[in-house]
Amino acid sequence: MLGLFLGGLYLFVPRELYAMHISEGILSLNWALLWWAIAILTLGLALRRLNFYLKEDPQRKAVFAFVTAFVFLVSVIPIPVPFAGTCSHPVGVAAGVFLLGLSGSIVAGFIVLLLQALLLAHGGLSSLGANTVAMAVVGSLSAYLVILIFSRAFIPLYMKAFLSGVIADWATYGVTALQLALALSEGEPWGSLWVKILLAFTPTQVPLGLLEGVITAGVVTAIAKRRSNLLITEVLKFQEGVTK
Repeated sequence: MLGLFLGGLYLFVPRELYAMHISEGILSLNWALLWWAIAILTLGLALRRLNFYLKEDPQRKAVFAFVTAFVFLVSVIPIPVPFAGTCSHPVGVAAGVFLLGLSGSIVAGFIVLLLQALLLAHGGLSSLGANTVAMAVVGSLSAYLVILIFSRAFIPLYMKAFLSGVIADWATYGVTALQLALALSEGEPWGSLWVKILLAFTPTQVPLGLLEGVITAGVVTAIAKRRSNLLITEVLKFQEGVTK
């Protein structure tokens, strides 16, 4: 009984919480509206392309649901950043690009961020536009560009997936740091503040990005060996021999 009582008291003890994504109230109205405008424009284009994919191949709706669930589970893992009062976490969108292309990954990333803001208080509605641009848009676009750059290179599929996962993770946090620096640089050059924020993320995000590369490579190669038809081959252009 004493243990239960003490455990109950612990729930009411104030303690430091670590936020994920950019939290509510961090961005001023002007910055929040700017990032929302960019996010809405990008989402509109992505939704149009995704609808085309889903109409052409209705079975891909199940793949979209899987990718959304995967990104949600991966990006909800919090790793506290020392002295920064926030958290690092994987982003998971690189695997989404392999399975849904750029547009599908962007839409799935937005849905994940919206659910996390509403259900888990990770991020916020005012900062949802900024978080969407950083993770869903820039993260997916970074992975997509890596895939295109190495599309004709004779390197294994797992290496392409590894590099896309690493770059997507690091690019997301580079943009998040930039967004914070632009919004919080009162009386200080935003460039120097950006570097400081990047340095705060470095101890956790550098190894976490490498880990995300390994996870992305594992997921993509496993799917390629068993259900290679699920990958967006017209985007990836990987050799048939890679999946054998």
